[in-house]
Amino acid sequence: MPPPRLYLSPPHLGGHELNYVAKALADGWVAPAGPHLPAFEAELAVALAPADGTGSAPHVVALSSGTAALHVALRLLGVGSGDEVICPTFTFAASAAPILYLGATPVFVDSEAVTWNMCPDLLREALADRARRGKRVAAIIVVHLYGMPARLPEILAVAEEFGVPVIEDAAEALGSTLYGRPLGTWAPLAILSFNGNKIITTSGGGALIATDAAHATRALYLATQAKDADVPHYEHTEIGYNYRLSNVLAGLGRGQLEDLEDRVKGRRTLYRKYAERFRLLDFLAVGPPEPAGFCSNRWLSTVLLDDAFAPDHSPERLRQHLETFNIESRPLWKPLHLQPVFAEAPTYGGEVAAGLFARGLCLPSGNGMKDADLDRVVAAVLRF
Repeated sequence: MPPPRLYLSPPHLGGHELNYVAKALADGWVAPAGPHLPAFEAELAVALAPADGTGSAPHVVALSSGTAALHVALRLLGVGSGDEVICPTFTFAASAAPILYLGATPVFVDSEAVTWNMCPDLLREALADRARRGKRVAAIIVVHLYGMPARLPEILAVAEEFGVPVIEDAAEALGSTLYGRPLGTWAPLAILSFNGNKIITTSGGGALIATDAAHATRALYLATQAKDADVPHYEHTEIGYNYRLSNVLAGLGRGQLEDLEDRVKGRRTLYRKYAERFRLLDFLAVGPPEPAGFCSNRWLSTVLLDDAFAPDHSPERLRQHLETFNIESRPLWKPLHLQPVFAEAPTYGGEVAAGLFARGLCLPSGNGMKDADLDRVVAAVLRF
């Protein structure tokens, strides 16, 4: 009999979730609205508040997905047909898809090699070039890949120089910090994802984070079908969306959020164990390392294979090898400028992201992993 399947990042229940979900069912709050929804938003805002008490908590609007949150964030910034939005090429497609929803054009910028996130120097180059071409860049989306903070101070400085607003895509980065400040609170707008594979889950879900209460109020309006207020019937003067998170799923999120600190600690510990166990291998390295002041939640532990061992030791060969041990792994994100659906989009750089994709693999990283599971992965890699 084969060993049980070891998944990449399965949902992990801490035990508190059942109390909240059972309460919602017992009280009959199974409609989208209900008391768990504002409570989850308030608790999430507290989790994102500066730990040193130097700033206020952000405003949170819980939505049906991180993609929905990004779509709404772009609407809040007035992105529309004919505009351009800068986005990293090294990310999941959902970071760029909402740009197309609004009839705008994505412009992709390559990574820098340290954090694997958007390169500030290439961002400046892209903004200057788009301006010379007479293009309107309406927004910049910055992704914190695999939980690793992007170089936000430099990126925000470049954005301010060109007068372009920034959205933080922190879908993978809840619990990560940069110089002690939570990711998702550096820019006026940010988004989170609570998909089933994230560090906390609401099954499907996400949130829009705003520093401005007016942004949060309009986001809630857009996410609830843009129903005009103070009218007894359903009156609509603009198009909205059915994007609100349900009360039952918000209850699930409340239970998950209670364990956030332990979840981050567990993933960071697992990353360190992988790094220690693989440190003597000459064909594989765990990465990326954290620069000073950067604290990643290590949502997924990733490895890079040395070019000298390709093609016999390619990431795909390693992935297939792990499958023979019933271990799930996954390639790093394929750069968006190499995706057929985005083939015509302008791109600045691309070699760093393409190189990472060609060399990298994500290893099992779930909070439910035990030492025996880690031993199983390590033994399989060593056999490779």
